[in-house]
Amino acid sequence: MLTGKKVVLGITGSIAAYKMAKVASMLVKQNCDVHVIMTESAAQFITPVTFETLTKNQCLTDTFERLTPVEIHHIVLGQTSDLILIAPASADVLGKMAYGIADDLLTSTVVAASCPVLIAPAMNAYMYQNPIVQENISRLKKFGYEFIAPVTGHLACDVTGIGKLAEESDLVNAVIKKLSGQKGAGNTRDLSGIQVLVTAGPTRESLDPVRFLTNHSTGKMGYAIAKRAKERGAKVTLVTGPVNLAALEGVNTVSVTTAEEMYQAVMERASNQDMIIKAAAVADYRPKQVNSEKTKKQDGTMVLELERTKDILAELGKRKGPKQCICGFSMETEHVLENSREKLAKKNADMIAANSIRESGAGFAGATNHLVLITQEKTEDIGMMSKEACADVLLDRLYEIWKQKQQGEAK
Repeated sequence: MLTGKKVVLGITGSIAAYKMAKVASMLVKQNCDVHVIMTESAAQFITPVTFETLTKNQCLTDTFERLTPVEIHHIVLGQTSDLILIAPASADVLGKMAYGIADDLLTSTVVAASCPVLIAPAMNAYMYQNPIVQENISRLKKFGYEFIAPVTGHLACDVTGIGKLAEESDLVNAVIKKLSGQKGAGNTRDLSGIQVLVTAGPTRESLDPVRFLTNHSTGKMGYAIAKRAKERGAKVTLVTGPVNLAALEGVNTVSVTTAEEMYQAVMERASNQDMIIKAAAVADYRPKQVNSEKTKKQDGTMVLELERTKDILAELGKRKGPKQCICGFSMETEHVLENSREKLAKKNADMIAANSIRESGAGFAGATNHLVLITQEKTEDIGMMSKEACADVLLDRLYEIWKQKQQGEAK
């Protein structure tokens, strides 16, 4: 999504500087041309060689270095880049920027910049809450600089409080939103009033009081979809299996455990939804018999008889209303597109979001995903990106289908 975009990462002296290696890598995977400027203090936490290896560009630290004999790089980068992301931003650099002090390469580049600048502070909680630091942040906001707020957590100084650098995926997502021109980016409320139901996470099917069958789903993709739908104005219901994720504020969350419980929760609410997005990894089979006591081990092998669970997506396809949009997910290990297109037709879905568990950076647990969005009309590979960015593109495409259905019904 960032093909042809040039981004400068400005890294300052904070222990969180090590996180920027992952940010640089994630941006490069989006075909972004990434250039890194480090302060002298930042180079004490992570070496410039790391970023040169990841970005294939020289990592800059010296104000008096030249890109060519005639080009001064703080002017060149400030004038030719599409965006500058300063992360982590220390209290020292915030103060310099607030008053136009340009005494090193990074601050000189910012002063010379004509592109948007995003700032992600990271520091000790007491430092961040200092009135002077807060006044500097307010002053920078008045000049048009945008901030990615730090989060609360356990800090390196052994203090728990606000000041922790935002997650790497959130930083990348902010860059994508700023540069990609997505209709769903930023504070757009294009889904206002639309009812959206999302399923997320795994299900668990008991063998006995101790053991159960499940899968590796963490729920991150489904939660990202629910979060972005809510932020874009939708009235969101999230039906979630057992996950280790923070509850989403403003989202009606229904917690379930088994495939049958998820089936019942979805079907009870399906008729009132405009969009249903099935991102959960629901068990296809469950034990035919659940032992009331712990199953004791014995000599030899044990045969476990399984029975099919109800197919939620297929049932939704059968009951789908003329104005309703249904999106399923298809995680495959082989023949991804062929299996997913078959699923689209068989389940009467409007869209299938396909991905391969074999691909590094896609699938379960990680902060990124690589989706291919399949409809009857086209197949769109949206590339590797953060799960929130994936969620935005998926919602964009589903919203387009939903609008067409409303217009068709009106005719």
